[in-house]
Amino acid sequence: MLISAIMVFVTSTSLTFQASAPVIKRPNTVAVGTIVWLGSEVMFFAGLFAIYFTLRSMSPELWAAQADVLNFPFSLTNTIILVLSSVTCQFGVFAAEKMQPYATGWKPTQWGMVEWFFLTFAMGAIFVSGQVWEYATLVSEGISLSSDSYGSAFYLTTGFHGLHVTGGLIAFLLVIGRVFAVKNFGHKEATSAIVVSYYWHFVDVVWIGLFLVIYVLK
Repeated sequence: MLISAIMVFVTSTSLTFQASAPVIKRPNTVAVGTIVWLGSEVMFFAGLFAIYFTLRSMSPELWAAQADVLNFPFSLTNTIILVLSSVTCQFGVFAAEKMQPYATGWKPTQWGMVEWFFLTFAMGAIFVSGQVWEYATLVSEGISLSSDSYGSAFYLTTGFHGLHVTGGLIAFLLVIGRVFAVKNFGHKEATSAIVVSYYWHFVDVVWIGLFLVIYVLK
């Protein structure tokens, strides 16, 4: 009887301890790795900004003359498109978190992750196309990568950003393709969408900084 009572006491105590033990929720390793990588990207673009400001301080007269060639209304429109694409990207994330990969109706409020990401891809592609058109216009007016320090700084900063935007567009296609490839949309697919949104928001924030520095603070 005594042994039985001890066993019952130990069993009930262990069960109570297990029930009251806190549940440890570890962060997603993919999301953490992406954030760490974006931290290195921040340092990369910080270096580009430093190069831009250094060259600008050495040739203020050149900057004053060349900056007037920029088409501010066009660049502002292109910037608005890119910023709005960050909004549509986030709506896609909201749909992914609700495990809704496809639209349930024709209304935007019924769209799934795929539809929102396709729209985001289109807006990002418009931005890149606009940047290419701006490059062609500036080259025709004598501002090229090798023309002077202003051209080098302009194409270096905006060009690397354009490459990052292009990388984001490829990432959107990969995430969308992964949704069509799997039978059931699950946590891994939703995590991929969230990680891509981190990158896209980062690219948008960097461009806002570049736009203010290059086009506004001329």
